[in-house]
Amino acid sequence: MAELAALEDPKARKVNEKHGDDHGVNLGKLRALAKRLKPQQELARRLWETDDTAAKLLATLICRPKAFERDELDAMLREARTPKVHDWLVNYVVKKSAHAEELRLAWFADSDPVVASAGWALTTERVTKKPEGLDLAELLDVIEAEMKDAPDRLQWAMNSCLAQIGISHAEHRARALDIGERLEVLKDYPTPPNCTSPFAPIWITEMVRRQHDE
Repeated sequence: MAELAALEDPKARKVNEKHGDDHGVNLGKLRALAKRLKPQQELARRLWETDDTAAKLLATLICRPKAFERDELDAMLREARTPKVHDWLVNYVVKKSAHAEELRLAWFADSDPVVASAGWALTTERVTKKPEGLDLAELLDVIEAEMKDAPDRLQWAMNSCLAQIGISHAEHRARALDIGERLEVLKDYPTPPNCTSPFAPIWITEMVRRQHDE
């Protein structure tokens, strides 16, 4: 905890707080610390219990994802107060655990939109890597009906799923583009130069173009 406190940078905190993340640790330095510590499950659990955002982020980097029980991961997700902790927990821990599919189904249907967004993130992973068994047309139906009015983090997760369906599945691309054009979600999102807009029609078109160029 003392080492994490020493890495605190007020400028970084100011930037992070704009995104809802209450920590000021440079993530490159955090990753370097994790590399030095190597995986330590007991330390990861203790760091998580501090309820300090930087400590929780470090915990996701040094834990052993397969060592967690299903209910433990469910509780951790509900405790992940900030977007970055939520994101790292889903991507670095839950996706690598044995309970990812079971939790995907449970979270997808959860009434809490932040929990549901984790279900959508896990669904997007399957859309891209293991789509067998998923009903992509039905997913597009839900996105078409609900994405426009969804709370921010759920909307972002649904939009990512829409884009990945369009990018990875040519047979659904025209419909994904059409839904994106009509709903206009994230159309005006400020995008830095050399970055791809998260507006689904632009995102899909650009990624498909890159695939053709390769």
